[in-house]
Amino acid sequence: MSVTTRSPAPAVDPEKAAGTRLVDRVFKMRELAILLVFLVMIGITQAGNSEFLSEQGIKDLLLNATILVLVATGQALVVITRNVDLSVGSTLGISAFAAGNYLQGGGNSTVAILLAVALGVGCGLLNGALVSLGQVPALVVTLGTLYIIRGIDSIWVGSRQITASDLPDGFVAFGSGGISAVPYLALIALAVLVVVAYYLRHFGGGRELYALGSNPEAARLAGIPVRKRILAAYTACGALAGLAGALYLARFGNVDSATGNGYELTVVSAVVVGGVVFTGGSGSVYGAALGALLLTSINSVLPALGVSSVWVLAINGVLLVLAIAVDRIVALRVADALKKRNARHG
Repeated sequence: MSVTTRSPAPAVDPEKAAGTRLVDRVFKMRELAILLVFLVMIGITQAGNSEFLSEQGIKDLLLNATILVLVATGQALVVITRNVDLSVGSTLGISAFAAGNYLQGGGNSTVAILLAVALGVGCGLLNGALVSLGQVPALVVTLGTLYIIRGIDSIWVGSRQITASDLPDGFVAFGSGGISAVPYLALIALAVLVVVAYYLRHFGGGRELYALGSNPEAARLAGIPVRKRILAAYTACGALAGLAGALYLARFGNVDSATGNGYELTVVSAVVVGGVVFTGGSGSVYGAALGALLLTSINSVLPALGVSSVWVLAINGVLLVLAIAVDRIVALRVADALKKRNARHG
């Protein structure tokens, strides 16, 4: 009679696991800190301008954040894998124009949104294939596709401009409508955010993105399909940028060849400020969404307080530098704590 023996499960390094738990706790505290800063900022603004939190004021605040939240959610997936997508602004712009061009010809609103998402998926697949299959650095690939997509968009759009008068009334009404102070677009962004967060936390594919970002070589040796996961992250990022393009069209009703210019820097800032570590493997899409909400709120808060909007870029830059500094300090503290524990245990 043959006896079958099971191979022992791979041992988990308790020190490394402890370090991971410590990092997670730190970044959860950071998300709470961002939320606290946001609430304090809103409270101070309301004290200085009693009309700021009117029903329309809350609606505008949420509408302004919706587009950035969607794109930041997709960008967070890519950054978690230790990569980046700098082409999201160009993808948003060309997707918005594609949807508007279709609607201008009398198309259906739902089909227009699906068209924008499909175009975003195509851009994401291109980036993902070059990064994962071509083994080209993400920064180089997406910087290249940023200009390629922007160039195609500029040639296609030319000097044309799509305005709200060219679009179906129902589509424009949907972009500005809502339930009381909560816009429909914000509800869509919230639903996407919850679904992505649930996937990352409760599905193997989502957890593997974190493993890949933490240590790509160890993930490969553990049997994680690294190329497949990177391709999936980029595809999802492109899809959400495409969806954001369609919602941008519904929100503003105005698209031209400059739509989305420079948006990628704002998205990266929102993700990093929200606690998604740029070196991968840590952070959450909820943090990225909070970062997006904080950055877009600054645009509303400063004018309400009578401060010139030229300070917005400077403040965003300061927040980004502070976030990167915090990431570095946390990494050094965790490494030092692990060395001390290893020394104590011999």
